[in-house]
Amino acid sequence: MRGIAAMGSYLPRFQISSDTIANSWGHYDGSDIEAKRVPAADEDALTMAVEAVEATLEQSTVDIDAISSVHFATTTPPLAEEELIPRLIRMLGLPQTVSARTFTQSTRAGASALSTALDADGVALAIASDAPRGKPADTDHPFGAGAAAFLITDSPTAEHLTTASFSDELPGIRYRERGSEEIEGLEITSYERDEVRQCVTEAVSGLNSDLDDVSAAAIYQPDARFPSRVVSRISVDREAVSRGTLVDKIGDTGAAGVPLGLIKSFSSIEGSEQTLAVFFGSGGGATAMLFQGGVDSDCDGIPDAEEISYSSYLRERGYIGTVDVSGGGAHVSLPSWRRTLDQRYRLLAGRCPECRALAFPPEGTCPECHRDVEFEHVELPRTGTIRAVTVIGQGGAPPEFTEQQRQDGEYGVAIIELGVDDEETVTLPAQLTDTDPNAVDVGTEVQALTRKIYTQEGVPRYGVKFTPTES
Repeated sequence: MRGIAAMGSYLPRFQISSDTIANSWGHYDGSDIEAKRVPAADEDALTMAVEAVEATLEQSTVDIDAISSVHFATTTPPLAEEELIPRLIRMLGLPQTVSARTFTQSTRAGASALSTALDADGVALAIASDAPRGKPADTDHPFGAGAAAFLITDSPTAEHLTTASFSDELPGIRYRERGSEEIEGLEITSYERDEVRQCVTEAVSGLNSDLDDVSAAAIYQPDARFPSRVVSRISVDREAVSRGTLVDKIGDTGAAGVPLGLIKSFSSIEGSEQTLAVFFGSGGGATAMLFQGGVDSDCDGIPDAEEISYSSYLRERGYIGTVDVSGGGAHVSLPSWRRTLDQRYRLLAGRCPECRALAFPPEGTCPECHRDVEFEHVELPRTGTIRAVTVIGQGGAPPEFTEQQRQDGEYGVAIIELGVDDEETVTLPAQLTDTDPNAVDVGTEVQALTRKIYTQEGVPRYGVKFTPTES
């Protein structure tokens, strides 16, 4: 028996309503979508994936060293060509011997990640994280952002019963030209609706299963109407479909859409009830999966969001405010940056073997006894307290942070104190995120997040930032 033992999700804190978009353009091209989630300037598919995986691991007793494979799906990788899973492995502290597979190019990638994880041996992670974008005047209207992760084991609470797929050539429904970041479509509504529905129906038929026991269904959801339109052909109750639909609240999240709907579905059922997942990918093809049983999780609801204006949306998403920056006030070469990855991702400090003092970063001589030693590794806690804070206003940022400031506005920088035990503490400087920097004071409790720091030499660089802990 193989299936899903734990799951987790992440949705960005920013949100924009369909009314706000409609008021800006005089129309809204997203059927029955009320609002969509918006990634911040320092968020992308990779950082959202880290958040979803960490939420998943919190729900499980599986040791992180037991994970043997990672299966990642996205249509919006940070770079068009460069493997992203090695970064994910380093950020999460996963074993560097894990096998890794990345799936991209279509929204069906979420099915590929999940199905290969189910077919793999040992403990596997399946992740889908996406933040699609299109032309601001029309195709971009429904596109949201989010991530979902699943821990696959041989002792699941949601057993995988069967999978079926169907492929047919369906060009032009949803595509992105080479070198472009914006999704397009031919906007032939009847062609799209009929052909996608037929493709989905064929995949579900291939399950050769009685669907009367399906209590929840996460069906491909480019908008809020499509899942209900396909119901009559696959003999699934409309109420079951509503349990797996959340595009109306978060927008079209691309490859993460059905996985996020699957999490919502699993959270709504009990015992031996069945859940159906149906993926579609432009090109085109569909994959249907059937599961039995639910999964306990803290992510059964949609977290509160912060509403933003349309101009803020354009800046956060990088439609306006992007700049080409030459040089840098604190230029760090890529080889030097790489040598400090564990410090930047996992807050890895060093303990002196002679006097037992802590050093962060763990390099050079001991800060206490001043001996040249080989430090013992110590991972610092990811929660701490602000001991000093300032706000970097417009024009005050170093060159490498200019683009972030133009997109996201002024930001906070703080000295964070991390307590290792009752007596030992370490302080370090860090940028603040996901908060109004003017509302943060000395003494505020904060927690670490993995975010994009800046892009230099064309390569995104990531590291720890801090945000106030939830009260």
